[in-house]
Amino acid sequence: FRVLDLRRPQMQSNLRLRHKVIKHIRRYLEDRHDFVEIETPILSKSTPEGARDYLVPSRVQPGTCFALPQSPQLFKQMLMASGFEKYFQIARCFRDEDLRADRQPEFTQLDMEIAFTSMEDMLNLNEELMIHIFQEVGDIKLPKCFPRLTYTEAMNRYGTDRPDLRFDWELKDASDVFLGSSFKVFADTLENGGVIKALCVPGGAKVFSNTDLKKGTVYAEASKAGAKGLPFLKVMDNGELEGVGPLVSSLKPEKKEHMLEILDAKAGDLILFALGEQSTANQVLGRLRLFIAHKLEVIDTSAHSILWVTDFPMFEWNSDEQRYEALHHPFTAPNPEDMNDLPSARALAYDMIYNGVERLEEAV
Repeated sequence: FRVLDLRRPQMQSNLRLRHKVIKHIRRYLEDRHDFVEIETPILSKSTPEGARDYLVPSRVQPGTCFALPQSPQLFKQMLMASGFEKYFQIARCFRDEDLRADRQPEFTQLDMEIAFTSMEDMLNLNEELMIHIFQEVGDIKLPKCFPRLTYTEAMNRYGTDRPDLRFDWELKDASDVFLGSSFKVFADTLENGGVIKALCVPGGAKVFSNTDLKKGTVYAEASKAGAKGLPFLKVMDNGELEGVGPLVSSLKPEKKEHMLEILDAKAGDLILFALGEQSTANQVLGRLRLFIAHKLEVIDTSAHSILWVTDFPMFEWNSDEQRYEALHHPFTAPNPEDMNDLPSARALAYDMIYNGVERLEEAV
């Protein structure tokens, strides 16, 4: 019954929308910026990029296989070296990996390369392209300059490198509130070099029960992100705090006021805490931020939030293999300012994020 499915107005609209987007990409890059569209081979030698390859047996060379490209990275580099200084392709890509909401075994992406260009020029070109597409296809006016966050800012403020900014909840560092605290769990964390991060959920105290926060869905979501517990406080209508007993009693009046001020917490709000290494605390609250926002339906689904995330770390430490490996992807150059300290170097890489989804991934 796939034919009947494709007759549905929604499916017809999806396919026509895709056609319009591709049409305007081609017109914009070819007519305004003198790009050349070049197709690259589908059957090629294996160039693994993280996922398993799809393999196609060769009839004329028994026992050997072609691999379907995960992305045409090597071909792009060959074209650059051959003198095609502005190239693009509506490329079909194949990755043998488990299905996810934003990833499937085969997909189409816009591949674009410009020789001898700066990162700033690439950001500007892609901003102009997105503004053009949204205007021509959807009659949607985007801002002329997209907001920018560094990787560190995105992780510390939103707990993810692809933040959804259609709602403005931010993670806050509450470590100084609990310095010298009598609440042993928090005190031990700070003594061992960890942090205390907090997320204030407006109106959350009246929505989530203590049971749900201790062993229900919210607790389960925190556990999936690596939390070993979920300390929480509720700001009651009379201004008093309710929640984890020892945590409530450990807060002296001046510390309580300082915490409420940092978090801009008001009566009826819920305060969630995550503790430990900064990366773990950010990850836990980043996951809860999205989970709870969807539960409370506070996200404006008609909004269009686009931003850049820049300054990704060049490497991350793989503790299992005791070595550094590329964080973003291996096809990046280090920031020239960081050449003397490669383990902590920033990459000349950037992501365009649309409504919390990584839509464009590039590198210089």
